[in-house]
Amino acid sequence: MQWSDVLKDKSLSNLPYKIELNEYGQIVMSPASNQHGFLQVEIAFFLRSNKTGKVITECSIDTPKGVKVADVAWGTNEFFAKNGLATPYQFAPELCVEIISPSNSKPEITEKISLYLQQGAKEVWICSQDGNITIYDATGTRQHSKIFANVPKNFEY
Repeated sequence: MQWSDVLKDKSLSNLPYKIELNEYGQIVMSPASNQHGFLQVEIAFFLRSNKTGKVITECSIDTPKGVKVADVAWGTNEFFAKNGLATPYQFAPELCVEIISPSNSKPEITEKISLYLQQGAKEVWICSQDGNITIYDATGTRQHSKIFANVPKNFEY
């Protein structure tokens, strides 16, 4: 299955969970929660309010292991001028954020960090279920973001 097939399939629209494709073209689903949605909005608001660029939620990115969907992503105006509204993006915006869901495993999140960085993200933020942020770049875990100043260590809800 290709991402364009997912977008055309009426039975997959308006589902209460996020859909991704794995490297075999199989659909992978993650159930949504209100807590997850709240954290998504808080992070998106912080990004939009603190730096010029654009913010997108549910950002689909083509990777060597299928289409992955970052919960929140931030990119420069140049990234979006070049890539427009392509679906999925062939390259990742500069920042991709994953909010951990109860269904996510540690190996799955570790793989997503690697895939987003391989596809061009400069940083990947992982937000725990309680709102704590861990920042990664190509060198590993970082204490502070190189892209955003004053990133809260915790997004409270």
